[in-house]
Amino acid sequence: MALLEVSNLSMSFADKNLYSNASFQLNKGEHMGIVGQNGVGKSTLINILIGKELPVTGSIKWQKGTKIGYLDQYVDIPKGMTLIDFLHTAFADLYEMNQRMTKMYEEYAESMDDKLLEKAGRIFEKLEAANFYDLETKVEQVISGLGLDEIGRDHEIANMSGGQRSKIILAKLILENPDVLLLDEPTNYLDTSHITWLEDYLNSFEGAVVVISHDYDFLEPVTNCIINVAFGKINKYRGDFKSAMRQRDEKEKTQQREFEKQQVTIEKAKKFIQKNKAGSHSNMAKSREKMLNRMNVIEPPKNNVEANFKFKYEETGSQNALVVQNLSVGYDQQPLLSPVSFSVDTDEKVGLQGFNGVGKSTLIKSILDIIDPINGSAEFSPSAKVNYFSQDLVWEDKTQTPMQIIQDQYPKLTAKEIRSTLARSGMNASNAFKEIGKLSGGEQVKVKLTLMEFEPCNFLILDEPSNHLDDETKASLKQAINDFPGNAIVVSHETSFYKGLVDKKIDVEKLSLRENE
Repeated sequence: MALLEVSNLSMSFADKNLYSNASFQLNKGEHMGIVGQNGVGKSTLINILIGKELPVTGSIKWQKGTKIGYLDQYVDIPKGMTLIDFLHTAFADLYEMNQRMTKMYEEYAESMDDKLLEKAGRIFEKLEAANFYDLETKVEQVISGLGLDEIGRDHEIANMSGGQRSKIILAKLILENPDVLLLDEPTNYLDTSHITWLEDYLNSFEGAVVVISHDYDFLEPVTNCIINVAFGKINKYRGDFKSAMRQRDEKEKTQQREFEKQQVTIEKAKKFIQKNKAGSHSNMAKSREKMLNRMNVIEPPKNNVEANFKFKYEETGSQNALVVQNLSVGYDQQPLLSPVSFSVDTDEKVGLQGFNGVGKSTLIKSILDIIDPINGSAEFSPSAKVNYFSQDLVWEDKTQTPMQIIQDQYPKLTAKEIRSTLARSGMNASNAFKEIGKLSGGEQVKVKLTLMEFEPCNFLILDEPSNHLDDETKASLKQAINDFPGNAIVVSHETSFYKGLVDKKIDVEKLSLRENE
């Protein structure tokens, strides 16, 4: 019996149909990848599977007793909770049992009641069976594997970045060891070594996995079947990622051939009908008209939404766009990096690279004076107009729509100007009027990039802008940065995103003080 059966699933929002009459199964041991463009409904599908959203029609049946683990990046975490405390909540029931057992032993020491000793013994056996006494070792393995050492075990989660939160939520999910893992873009905030660790973990994971990812290099080794969400349909392909993509491409080629063949038939029938509506062949014309009305029309396989970005440029007359001198950055007077010195010349584009958590975002925020540097200085030219993209998807009001958010920030813009720019950025009409908190990560990134497009500037600073984006949209963004006549500082954990884009790279990892500790 399948762990999950999805039957006749249909889902739509406003004027956008996501999928119709889709059916598929998730079987024991299957590691299923979900692929498709931004906005086609991949995250919505996960939300339907966990009961967070209700489909228009269809049924979702999980095998009874299945323990599901979902990577919810927006889960509420109590204020004051530290990283290590949060990870321990994965075993809250075992820690509670241990406390009860300890209390029973204490009461036994006073009362010498043998019944208490027997109860405590039974709890001890359950804890041993659950490997309770090896939990700390397991916690430390996950901390090390996902690079949480850099964050600090006593670091309060309330003070963490969105990327750091995502990593610890993933860590807790792994520690819980559910029957099924549901992961939405798990590699977005991981560097290469931690992605490799996650790959090894998933390959040894005996349960089922459902993972959304635009990182095809990650999907290749960890999946054995693929679901492709496109053109209002959900199709499942068996085999590894490359094999599945070959099957998908062949299916689309076949669909294209059938579409073209049918279009020829339709065009011939329409011409015949128009020519013979009246006269001796009118009955034949009516017959062909009925045939067209009964025809199951084949849709063309290619109707992908294309994104195109364009950042407004404002002239600058300065030669030195940015000069950073002996800049020391960190928190609570604890430096993360060796003092940094570099300059950015006119129209030069620079890449910051290094593993996540090394201090790239902190360096950028110190340059922008969002956080105070410990020492040193960062001076932009007097004519610099900076446009900044932060990787965190944080909104003041998650119930506002993209249209409302942009209108509030730029009240002089007309609704038509906002809508046309969103459409050019690859956002369809229904998502433009949907609550921002209900959009996928990729669609939220498009809104942030659209906001930047309305701001004239000569210096772009983008911190992990390619997170959540599909390959086509990444390529469009990269082209827009390339076409921008001014300066840019780009942070990305994807080395391919830098290729052909930046004039020079600064390896922040080599500046890390952790190397010298």
